[in-house]
Amino acid sequence: MSTLEPPAHVEKQGGFRLWLARMQMKHGRKLVIALPYVWLILLFLLPFLIVFKISLAEMARAIPPYTGLMEWADGQLSITLNLGNYLQLTDDPLYFDAYLQSLQVAGISTFCCLLLGYPLAWAVAHSKPSTRNILLLLVILPSWTSFLIRVYAWMGILKNNGVLNNFLMWLGVIDQPLTILHTNLAVYIGIVYAYLPFMVLPIYTALTRIDYSLVEASLDLGARPLKTFFSVIVPLTKGGIIAGSMLVFIPAVGEFVIPELLGGPDSIMIGRILWQEFFNNRDWPVASAVAIIMLLLLIVPIMWFHKHQQKSGEVHG
Repeated sequence: MSTLEPPAHVEKQGGFRLWLARMQMKHGRKLVIALPYVWLILLFLLPFLIVFKISLAEMARAIPPYTGLMEWADGQLSITLNLGNYLQLTDDPLYFDAYLQSLQVAGISTFCCLLLGYPLAWAVAHSKPSTRNILLLLVILPSWTSFLIRVYAWMGILKNNGVLNNFLMWLGVIDQPLTILHTNLAVYIGIVYAYLPFMVLPIYTALTRIDYSLVEASLDLGARPLKTFFSVIVPLTKGGIIAGSMLVFIPAVGEFVIPELLGGPDSIMIGRILWQEFFNNRDWPVASAVAIIMLLLLIVPIMWFHKHQQKSGEVHG
């Protein structure tokens, strides 16, 4: 008799509900544990394997526009792996420059978000309870609108006859409009604006969890406020800083919309290269190879963040 089926006398004795509850406790825990792994397999591992498979194929005039890796002919199975897509990335300096500029833009933008986000998170965390929720709402509110519309709005602000130039000319700071739109500066402004909330919220959460008796102890022992900030407060909020930096840096590396709309011809980021290879050149294998290399580059900070989280859990656990 199967262990999943209750004996015949169980229902007669009215113990079916008890048996069902035991089965739920026994297998429900396994199901809860398995759900994250199923999520990772379906939403991360499976798409990664599909993209990796395409990166080893060859471009073809077909739908989809690439060849298969396996072919059955005359009773034999032949497997063809094309590594030329990866070799092309090393031969053409355009791809290396795109990777380098993407990492540079993402790194500088993350640092700028940290410089702006930490004081903002501090102000929110130390505000009155009656105004704290309003300030948090103001931080999150731009995310409720379309990302594309917000980027288009910045085009109107940064153009030669836009709001920013007209305001500076009205103040008498400049005599002629500044060329900001379609430059790397506009890309930095757009990325910092778009991803600043992702830096503020983790730092705010870390600030609210600080044991401020440690801060008071540092001040009572004669430490200056600036030294207390860097020796006590910053280490205690390091987890929020790292989490916010990852939430900004990782999506900024593959950003496409902001460099496409706000950047110029010199704003060669990997997101634009992916778009060109996929949709303009219809070269899905090369585009997939570009995406795989980008993912491998991003694994390094992800693993570092995971390692830090484990150490932090061991310290607090």
